Amino acid sequence: MTTENPMRAVRIEKVVLSIGGTGEELEKGVKLLQFLTGRKPAKMRSKKRIPTWGVRPGLEIGAVVTLRRDFTELLKKLLMAVDNKLKKSQIAENCFSFGVKEYIEIPGVEYQRELGIRGLDVTVVFKRSGRRIKLKKIKAGKLPKRQMVSKEEIIKFMSENFGTKFS
Repeated sequence: MTTENPMRAVRIEKVVLSIGGTGEELEKGVKLLQFLTGRKPAKMRSKKRIPTWGVRPGLEIGAVVTLRRDFTELLKKLLMAVDNKLKKSQIAENCFSFGVKEYIEIPGVEYQRELGIRGLDVTVVFKRSGRRIKLKKIKAGKLPKRQMVSKEEIIKFMSENFGTKFS
């Protein structure tokens, strides 16, 4: 009788959608994220000055939406936009990321004239039970390496639950 330890189970912690840009491009990106998720995106501000890109500290340079619940359907649609195929180089420890070149590639999403054609980045973060030990403010602890979710475990989880192919 072998039972798997429930504390070793891998699950998705959050899905993060992000778009970069400045000025009017950023406003269109914010509208797109709001259109896709139904939530209000947070705007990211730059901390550094990069003169060649025209970036100064405090300038809004991106928008991000974090989904922690009810993201399964949206994640399936986003994966279908990239033909449910990912490269192994897109996987890191505890997460993987991919880009959607044009939002109209997402199934069920119509072209929006006021948004034009634009893409977005998607990051999926994994976790195991017990991760809060590291994140809490009072009496924070350290997590051992075995608590991290490896590339192989992410590949196994995604192929079993979403049918994703990796190359």
